Amino acid sequence: MSGKLAENVAYFARALRGAGLRVGPGAVVEAVEALADGALGGRDDVYWALHAIFVKKHEDSAVYDQAFRLFWRRRGLIEKLMAQMSPVTPRVDSEPQKPEAGALRVAEAFTPPPREEEPPVELTELTARLTVSERETLKSRDFAQMSAAEIAKARQLIAELRLPNDAVPTRRFQAAHAGARIDPRRTFRRSLRGGGASIDLAFRERAEVHPPLVALVDISGSMAEYSRIFLHFLHAITEQRRRVHSFVFGTRLTNVTRSLRARDPDEALALAGKAAPDWEGGTRIASALHAFNRVWSRRVLAGGAVVLLFTDGLERHLGPDLSFEMDRLHRSCRQLTWLNPLLRYDAFEARASGIRMMLPHVDQFRPIHNLAAMADLCTALSSDARQITDPRQWLKKAG
Repeated sequence: MSGKLAENVAYFARALRGAGLRVGPGAVVEAVEALADGALGGRDDVYWALHAIFVKKHEDSAVYDQAFRLFWRRRGLIEKLMAQMSPVTPRVDSEPQKPEAGALRVAEAFTPPPREEEPPVELTELTARLTVSERETLKSRDFAQMSAAEIAKARQLIAELRLPNDAVPTRRFQAAHAGARIDPRRTFRRSLRGGGASIDLAFRERAEVHPPLVALVDISGSMAEYSRIFLHFLHAITEQRRRVHSFVFGTRLTNVTRSLRARDPDEALALAGKAAPDWEGGTRIASALHAFNRVWSRRVLAGGAVVLLFTDGLERHLGPDLSFEMDRLHRSCRQLTWLNPLLRYDAFEARASGIRMMLPHVDQFRPIHNLAAMADLCTALSSDARQITDPRQWLKKAG
């Protein structure tokens, strides 16, 4: 293999490292030796050979796939490489590719910012961190009014949100260094080890666990601008808690818990979008709640779960089933919080029939249209939080 192609392999490895993959110099040497061996028969062989060397984690596959397509296809380097190994040059695939997960990160890795000689004083102004004024502006900015750059910064702030310590005691006990409750079994064992001459007391205390967090997210057309941002919030808290279950619904209910467990946020939302075929479609809240109560309620609501219902409540097919399913969901969980983006309007009134049927069965009725509302939600999820207003007051105002 010529020196030019060896340099391109090294440049490709540097681009992968800039996109977030852990690629060291040893992997570059292995890649050059694998391509120089001449045992590769086509583009797919080169793809999977470099994949086996550079990709060490499952979540890095999407980024590697985008980088391979962008780098090798744009420059035609695979065809040059195969021309040296085989007299027949492979056919070039000229079909356009749709943007997929990780495409933005790969594009930024291949187009680094230009190097300019600037005074050291001006370098402090070009920082990637958000200033205090930018943070305050983004906290009050509506998600629907944000630009693409502001949404990217908002995702960074969402990743920094932390849930409060809402651990609740269980019936099980665990070992403790001190306390008022003595563990007889461990005390007897310690005494027998010493021959029974002395009694070494052992203590125990009740174990504490975080209650399950279940989210039901409306992905209909009227909620599309807010549901994607809220899924970023769910992805961030999924990395903090073990028992977080996420469901999306439009005309049907879809479990996206496994999709949001992917480490890369772009890959997680891409998998969730593929799993839900009714994205930005109609809304059937009653049927979605019926499917959840019938199939998933006993599986995910055990242990005093907290349910987050993310919808505007604009049900198309009204009937008595909506009130019945809301009441059943409310009785099955410890706390039911309704997150409605329509509360961003000061003149909001609960006049819609669907909203009036759902309000009597919720514990909290909160807005969820900006970062400040998300921060307030994290505080409200604490077990020590006190309910300030009764959701039924919205019915009195509308009446």
